[in-house]
Amino acid sequence: EDVYSGIEWRYDSEEAKKLRGYLNTEFGVKLTDDTGIGIKPISRFRSSRLVRKALNFAVDNSRKSVTLVHKGNIMKYTEGAFKDWGYQVAENEFKSRIVREEDYLKNKDEYKDRIVVKDRITDNMFQQILTRTDEYDVIATTNLNGDYLSDAIAAQVGGIGIAPGGNVGDLHAIFEAVHGTAPKYAGMDVANPTSLLLSASMMFTYIGWKEASKILEDAITQCYKEKKVTQDIARLMGIKELKCSEFGQEVIKRMVPS
Repeated sequence: EDVYSGIEWRYDSEEAKKLRGYLNTEFGVKLTDDTGIGIKPISRFRSSRLVRKALNFAVDNSRKSVTLVHKGNIMKYTEGAFKDWGYQVAENEFKSRIVREEDYLKNKDEYKDRIVVKDRITDNMFQQILTRTDEYDVIATTNLNGDYLSDAIAAQVGGIGIAPGGNVGDLHAIFEAVHGTAPKYAGMDVANPTSLLLSASMMFTYIGWKEASKILEDAITQCYKEKKVTQDIARLMGIKELKCSEFGQEVIKRMVPS
């Protein structure tokens, strides 16, 4: 959904001309002839499904809060609706497990064991996630906002080279490195495989292989603690870097079953 739906037309296309004409004539808007057009669909069904997934994840993993991030102050009927539908799912389906932020702040002791559901405007969230990281846990947001926020958050822990990714549906899931294929590093043995490895760990958790997930994550964590890292992290630490293949071998050495 969102602008990632790919429903758009160049300014000089016949489709754009027809849409501009229709909108200008029927709705009184003023779109000039050099205006490209894109459509931002946000549906109740998909918004509810996304927030439901976020809340289920929070419940299953004992998380503290779920934050709905949106630009509903400007886009009232798309991102604003996303926020409203999100709250409805929380209150209708998770009533005994959640509390809205305003109620939690009035009586923290009474609701200390519940998941706090709150919302933030997207631009405000960018500075909040940098200055008040401890106040946020699970984030549910629309596609474009999530793309921006996930990379900004990843930067706080070393960059997208160590950020895992997953696309989880009702019946199927795909896990992948956040950075994509990174073709400019192909064959150079310098890329950081952590994102891919942690994505694999997420996959193990998803299919119920929690022990395998823990073994892999513990091995990666130990490598970082011992400063066994690839060039992207080594330059931040001011230390000698490992090649991609060397890092992989160091991870394997530390993969010890509990």
